[in-house]
Amino acid sequence: MTATDKTFLRGRILLVAFEGWNDAGEAATGAVRVLKDQLDLLPIFEVDPEDYFDFQFNRPTVTADDEGKRGLVWPGAVLYGPRDARSTSSDGVYLLLGTEPSRSWKRFTREIIATVLTEEIESVVFLGAMLADVPHTRPISVFASSENPIVRTELEIERSSYEGPVGILSVLAEAAETVGVPTISVWASVPHYVHNAPSPKATLALIDKVEELTGLDFDRGELADESSAWESGIDALAGEDDDMAAYIQQLEQARDTVDSPEASGEAIAQEFERYLRRRGDGRGEGRAGGDEPWRRD
Repeated sequence: MTATDKTFLRGRILLVAFEGWNDAGEAATGAVRVLKDQLDLLPIFEVDPEDYFDFQFNRPTVTADDEGKRGLVWPGAVLYGPRDARSTSSDGVYLLLGTEPSRSWKRFTREIIATVLTEEIESVVFLGAMLADVPHTRPISVFASSENPIVRTELEIERSSYEGPVGILSVLAEAAETVGVPTISVWASVPHYVHNAPSPKATLALIDKVEELTGLDFDRGELADESSAWESGIDALAGEDDDMAAYIQQLEQARDTVDSPEASGEAIAQEFERYLRRRGDGRGEGRAGGDEPWRRD
C-alpha cells in the first residue's frame, strides 16, 4: 500500500465506523470490516462495555466458533493497529470499529482520543452512511467534508453546513480537531427503500473514496460480485411491484438531470421541485445519519 504525498495523509491514519445511526445499510462498518480482514492488525484498545452500553438496547449476541463452542459477544468498540507499527515504521493504517455508545459519550470520546494521541495517529477518516432519495441503479453518491481548513484546501473538499442532531462520529471529529488531529468525514447515500438489507454497493463506494483520498490500495474481495447481486435482487423486487418501479424511475430521472453536463442550477432546482410534487407521499423521511453531509457551503 502506498500513500499520497499530501501532508494530511502522511503517517498514521485511523479509519472509523460505528454500527447504528451512522451506518445505513451497514455500509460504513462493512467497509472497515473488509479492510480489517486484509490488514495485519491487532486490537490495541477496547472500551469497557459496562460503561457505555445499555444492554437492553444493544444486546449481546451468542455465536458459535468453528468447533461449535458457543460464546457471548458484547457490544463495544475496538481500536486496531498494525502489528509492527512500533518496530518498523512510523506509517500505518489503524481501524476503530464498534457500536455507537448508549451513554457517557463525553467520557467515551476522551478514552478514544487519549488512545489516538498515545498511538501518535496523525489523521482520522470517519466513514458513515445515510438513507437518501437515491436510485439503486446509479453509482452510489459519496460526499467528503472536513471542518479543517487545511484539509479542505489540500483535498479540495467542502465544509458541511448542517445544523441539527449528530451521531458519535461528529463528537469524535470535534474532539480530534480540538487536540490538533485533522479529520475528514466520508458519507455514502443508501437508497432508503432498501434500508433493511446490507448494501455492498455503498460499502464498495466508500472504499473507492477512501482510496481516492488516501492513495492507499485495498483489495475489494468479492464486493463487486456482491454489489451486482444486490442490484439485481432489487431489480427483481421492483419488477414485481409497479409502484416501486415507478418510484425508482422518478429517482433515476431526478439523478440523471442533476448529473447531466448541460444541467443549469435553475434546471436542477425545477426538476427537484417537480420530483417533490410527484412524490407527495413522505418517502425518504427519517433518514439515518443526521450529519447530513450533502448540505455544504
